[in-house]
Amino acid sequence: MEDGVLKEGFLVKRGHIVHNWKVRWFILRQNTLLYYKLEGGRKVIPPKGRILLDGCTITCPCLEYENRPLLIKLKTQTSTEYFLEACSREERDAWAFEITGAIHAGQPGKVQQLHILKNSFKLPPHISLHHIVDKMHNSSSGIRPSPNMEQGSTYKKTFIGSSLVDWLISNNFAASRLEAMTLASMLMEENFLRPVGTRSTGAIRSGDLAEQFLDDSMALYTFAESPKRKMSSKEEISLSAVELSGTVVKQGYLAKQGHKRKNWKVRRFVLRKDPAFLHYYDPSKEENRPVGGFSLRGSLVSALEDNGVPTGVKGNVQGNLFKVITKDDTHYYIQASSKAERSEWIEAIKKLT
Repeated sequence: MEDGVLKEGFLVKRGHIVHNWKVRWFILRQNTLLYYKLEGGRKVIPPKGRILLDGCTITCPCLEYENRPLLIKLKTQTSTEYFLEACSREERDAWAFEITGAIHAGQPGKVQQLHILKNSFKLPPHISLHHIVDKMHNSSSGIRPSPNMEQGSTYKKTFIGSSLVDWLISNNFAASRLEAMTLASMLMEENFLRPVGTRSTGAIRSGDLAEQFLDDSMALYTFAESPKRKMSSKEEISLSAVELSGTVVKQGYLAKQGHKRKNWKVRRFVLRKDPAFLHYYDPSKEENRPVGGFSLRGSLVSALEDNGVPTGVKGNVQGNLFKVITKDDTHYYIQASSKAERSEWIEAIKKLT
């Protein structure tokens, strides 16, 4: 990482004039957040734009887009709003932490507060659990249940654990994720919420109140009424439900070379086990469905030479490349953002081949 760079990586940014979503390479420095266009898997210099952080306010979690739950919102001194989407809850929170630190760099007290996790939590006396549940049911600003899938089955009218944690924080019912998990566990104890599926149901057996509710994008919950369960049909999901039923092992933004036109595009890759599949999604689209994927059974994965353009790669794309060859001899050329990230992906894939 270059000198003075606090964090860098891919984020999906909403356009200012036309509100479309495009992947950009972001570099965070002490006073500025720079973003770059990408061509051939590489950032185009000079920067496409910059966000001045002095006097900026940050909202995280930001729930203004229902189909984009991993947003950070930045509002500058001139009231310009930026919406940035990360590939996972952990990555979103890491960006929010670093950006908040950069905004308050001249205020050591504020930076110190960021490092303090509030371990004790008591519900304010003027707020009741009934009040929270009423707000959750609000049609415009509450939690919106939708069909979610676990273990190959679709459950109607459910929501994921991490979305409820985001909602509780954004509505000021909790100040940290630990507080929100504790509060959500209290809602389950009082039978306002109910776990759905094996992952969330299994967590109830934990003795620690804060661990009974899972801050997890794979754990499903519903309101007290029983959820309706049905099997996914081919019309609802173009890919086999079995492919998407595995446990998520790793996810992140990577650049991928197309098979036909050989152009490079950034995709959100999701690695699953049991069964072992690697799927990729178009981050500019709102629907959360893979645009491609393949089984890792019998696949080979290897790093490519960093000196020069490797055989099979089109364009002047160099560095941090790796290749996956599937059992049916389809070749996928993928580029990570650093050598360390490439090694992490290769090791994670190798364990599942």
